[in-house]
Amino acid sequence: MTETKIQTERLRPFPDHTQLPESDGTFVKNFQEHPQSIILTDSITPILQRIHPDGQYAIGQDCGIYWRETDPPEQGAVSPDWYYVPNVPPLLDGQYRRSYVIWREHIAPFIALELASGDGTEERDRTPVSRTSEGKKIKPGKFWVYEQVIRLPYYGIYEITSGHLEVYHLVDGYYQQMSPNERGHYPIERLGVELGLWQGNYDNQFMLWLRWWDAEGNLLLIGNERAEIEKARAERAESELEKALLIQRNAISRLLAMGLSMEEVSETLGLSVEEVQGILQ
Repeated sequence: MTETKIQTERLRPFPDHTQLPESDGTFVKNFQEHPQSIILTDSITPILQRIHPDGQYAIGQDCGIYWRETDPPEQGAVSPDWYYVPNVPPLLDGQYRRSYVIWREHIAPFIALELASGDGTEERDRTPVSRTSEGKKIKPGKFWVYEQVIRLPYYGIYEITSGHLEVYHLVDGYYQQMSPNERGHYPIERLGVELGLWQGNYDNQFMLWLRWWDAEGNLLLIGNERAEIEKARAERAESELEKALLIQRNAISRLLAMGLSMEEVSETLGLSVEEVQGILQ
């Protein structure tokens, strides 16, 4: 009896985030995409740091989420313009993330935002994974991938040209389009924030920007806005201090003109003699 050896081909290990393509070959389609992503990240960072005091979260900006193994690999990825993943390390083995491989980390992103340059058709594409009659794979739509595979709790589509914003919430396995609240914002309750549109100037561009607010409707500020407020507060405190010193100086001068000694003046105003002398200088 002849023994037949059956060889089975082992699946080659799927590459990790350092080996997967960082780009699908497309380029940024508008001048707003990068500054818009910066606004979103900068303003919500204090909130995320409070939610994750251990620093265990990651934010992707135009960075691939690999949701299935394909050849070539980028066919099994989507690249949201902005997304947040809770409870994962910001670095992997001390290296900056180049992509997010969902079946390796087993935690789905919590929210993804697409900044549509066109009318949002691509971002609303519900085409499922399928094949043509000739066996050719049909690329699934982003909406379908986010809803049915990655199962993002929240998905937002912002049409930059028209200024139209849609936000979807995953309910019983399907996206339900949300209605804005009385402020025109969309509450993202687990984060304690609201998402909406703000008109103003950033990066020398005056337009409608996608922004965060807190649950009370206060705009979450970006770094330069926080710096301007702190500067204004410091200038006001300095002004109030100068005003207080002027009032004290005038009071000391009047008391001295009345014939009170330096010691009597200091006792009357509750100051030391050295403080009275310093105010007069």
